[in-house]
This record gives sequence, structure tokens and C-alpha cells, in this order.
Amino acid sequence: MLGYRNPQATANFINRWRVRAGIRSIAADSAYDTRVIFSGGATSGGAAEAQLMADYAKSALEFDGRVILEDQSATTWENITNVIPLLEDVDRIKIASQPAHALKARAYLRRQRPDLAEKLVRADDYRSGEWMVVKPLLALYGLWTLRGLKADERNVSL
Repeated sequence: MLGYRNPQATANFINRWRVRAGIRSIAADSAYDTRVIFSGGATSGGAAEAQLMADYAKSALEFDGRVILEDQSATTWENITNVIPLLEDVDRIKIASQPAHALKARAYLRRQRPDLAEKLVRADDYRSGEWMVVKPLLALYGLWTLRGLKADERNVSL
């Protein structure tokens, strides 16, 4: 799960949503050896986004699965770079975030490690009707953030 700017002492609204999306993405798998990687460094001198998301998953969602923290990254590119060593031996990779952000992260994984990108499967980070009120704004922002991707990288299929 990829973090989002979080200067406060607890997970913000967006990070809480990303954690819920990530947890529901693994719920269907029920895989014993599933590991959840929370990725994101500290912003504004506070706690790392990864730690705040992990704390929320454990306390609010009662998640008791295997958790790994990557708490150094400050950008999406760094999120991917820093979690690659943690993904070397996995069978499947799900990236949970808002759909446009996850698409960007998947494209970055394809650029950095095409062999690992072959293991990508879709996370449950999009549900019809979710974020309905702000979805047009999120879509515009998502398109703006994806502007640096090549046309073939913007393909939503895995």
C-alpha cells in the first residue's frame, strides 16, 4: 500500500481509505503467506506514512497478518524502488492506492523491473460508487499525474 502526504499523528482520510482497499484486496485471497507492505516515509518531520497506515490497519481494522514497513520513500518512484527487494520471492503483487495512483505505480514497476511486473494482479481499489462525490476531481487529478506516462503505460489492463 502506498502512502499519501500525512503530516498528522494518525492516518489521514486518504491513507485510511488506501489501507481499507489494501486489506479488502487480500481478504479474498486468504493466503497464509500473504505479506502487506506499507510504503511511505515521514512528511513534515512526523511519523512515517507506512507506520501510520500499519497502525490504522492493526487498531481500527484489526488486521493481524504479516506486515512489512518501507518507511524511507518520499515519491511514488521511490515507493516502488524501495519495495522491490521485498518482492523478489513473491508469486503475486497487488498495488493498493487510488486507481490512477496504482496505475502509475504499476507503470513504474514495469520500468524498473519488468520481470516482477509480470506478477502484477489487480487490487480491489476501485468499487463502483465509491468516492462518487469527488470522483470527477480525482479523475482530473489522476489524469494530470499520469501525464508523464507513455500511452502504452496508461493501459489499465494488467
